[in-house]
Amino acid sequence: MTAIKTVGVAGSGTMGAGIAIVAARAGFKTIVYDTRPEALARARKQTEGFFAKSVERKKLTQEQVDRILADLTATTEAAGLAACDIVIEAVFEDLKVKHGLLEALNRVCPPHTIFASNTSTLSITEIAAGSGREDRFVGTHFCLPAQLMKLVEMSPGLKTSDETFQTAWDFCKAMGQVPVKTKDNPGFILNYFLIPFNNDAIRLVEAGVAAPADIDRAIKTALGYPMGPLELLDLVGLDTHLLVAEALYAATHEPRAAVPALVRRMIAAGRLGRKTGGGFYTYSGNAMFGG
Repeated sequence: MTAIKTVGVAGSGTMGAGIAIVAARAGFKTIVYDTRPEALARARKQTEGFFAKSVERKKLTQEQVDRILADLTATTEAAGLAACDIVIEAVFEDLKVKHGLLEALNRVCPPHTIFASNTSTLSITEIAAGSGREDRFVGTHFCLPAQLMKLVEMSPGLKTSDETFQTAWDFCKAMGQVPVKTKDNPGFILNYFLIPFNNDAIRLVEAGVAAPADIDRAIKTALGYPMGPLELLDLVGLDTHLLVAEALYAATHEPRAAVPALVRRMIAAGRLGRKTGGGFYTYSGNAMFGG
């Protein structure tokens, strides 16, 4: 059982849209907040496409999808999240941006509302310090793509109460996710390994060792990964990878976390990945990974 009934997701990018799908699919009333109407419209279209594939693959019925979509709404006003029991922020990996968002949410959300962060590299304690409710703040890092991956890395900040952490833990399990507890440490578990690994794959491309498709094929075939590192980078977005890698490098000074020069060149050329139609691969359309 969980005390949480209504879920807010702040940010309607790839991660935010995926988290909203997870919550709504589990039967929670879910509200997505973004100041950009066009971003919300794009996320809604992608979400409907995702669920259409779920029906095609007979994972859900059309009736189930209709109920899910009816409980999944959007707002361009922070006040639209006032009825939420938990709000998960999924915005840029920038401490000032997150603090600005949380300050606005703290003004409109009631005292019982838990704030959670989907950050993959920043300190939960530092983010919580700008939330106005450090005891009711917790890290909930979903894996990309959230609507397909089960793992959630859960990290308490220094002031997170035991009650808050347990409530968020029970909520993750109620969504059908698999939570693991981590220390508030740069990169937590996954990105501690994944960011340097992905940078190594980029360096292979940069050095002309092999083409992206061959690197991904080798990793998937030999290591059993469902997705190659360069496919994953295109899904994440090269601009997002830059932010998280810079944050990890700043916190750890690990040389392998430093972003290869090729990433900045690709960003300058507008090759961010799936969302721009091209990154390490070329894409048609703006589809979200289907279920």
